[in-house]
Amino acid sequence: MSRMFQFIAGAAIGVASLGAATTGARAEFINVLTGGTSGVYYPLGVALSELYAEGIPGARTQVQATKASVENLNLLASGRGEVAFALGDSVMAGWEGKQEAGFKAPLKNLRAIGGMYDNYIQIIAEKSAGIATVTDLKGKTISVGAPASGTELNARAIFAGAGMSYDDMAKVEFLPYSESAELIKNRQLQSTLQSSGLGAAFIKDLATTHEINIVSVPAEVVEKIGAPYKPSVIPAGTYNGQTADVPTAAVTNILVTSDKVSEETVYQMTKLMFENIAKLKAAHSAASALDPAKAVQALPIPLHPGAEKYYREIGVLK
Repeated sequence: MSRMFQFIAGAAIGVASLGAATTGARAEFINVLTGGTSGVYYPLGVALSELYAEGIPGARTQVQATKASVENLNLLASGRGEVAFALGDSVMAGWEGKQEAGFKAPLKNLRAIGGMYDNYIQIIAEKSAGIATVTDLKGKTISVGAPASGTELNARAIFAGAGMSYDDMAKVEFLPYSESAELIKNRQLQSTLQSSGLGAAFIKDLATTHEINIVSVPAEVVEKIGAPYKPSVIPAGTYNGQTADVPTAAVTNILVTSDKVSEETVYQMTKLMFENIAKLKAAHSAASALDPAKAVQALPIPLHPGAEKYYREIGVLK
């Protein structure tokens, strides 16, 4: 149904425009920028696009698969999207215009709709490598996600907080989840750092065939990095063979828009999201973490006035 909806929404632009002109309603195009189709952003983006199409009068929606955070923010800032998913540290880097993170200039037209759910920094190591904590990665081989991806920005931050850099590693690969896991399985790589929700399928799969360590990132390392990173825990039993809680860092995923999108549209986007959490949970369990009270906490960019209107309406903001 979701795929059919995307096809209809994308193919019927001319018809929708004609209908809007006939009825006198103003058609509004909403492009939802997500991530890879196998990730969390994409199914949540599809569900949000359906809510927008059904709940915002005259809205025409499209879901765009992307390379996620950094690409999404650049597309959004240039007017090639109306709403996007992005990791909090990428949002901060975009706002500040950090070139090493993939931003040519500060993206000062970004605005937040709200925090959604946390990504956890999950460092997985082959047990025989003897890597228990982040500083044990010195002299080891590791994969850190695609270059300038949200995950790779996380890796840079974590290592800096621990007083390390890529130069401390024996070898650094820039590969996504599945490829990293395959290299570990084949004894061609000792570890990988990935940013994702708990219970990640690729880690579960790896843990069924290999003895692994979930590598700790101590709270004091996370505190050195500061916002938007926060100390957290990967609970015992999250993965096969993990018998104890493992401290790590968490980063909030933020739903972002721009100041080009109208106050009324963003108000409706925010309202529809929080009034339809059950539908979003059906699309992906990560939506279970949605909470308007938490959505406004520690955001690295200003709230959009439309989102702020909703949070004031429900009493989250005074």
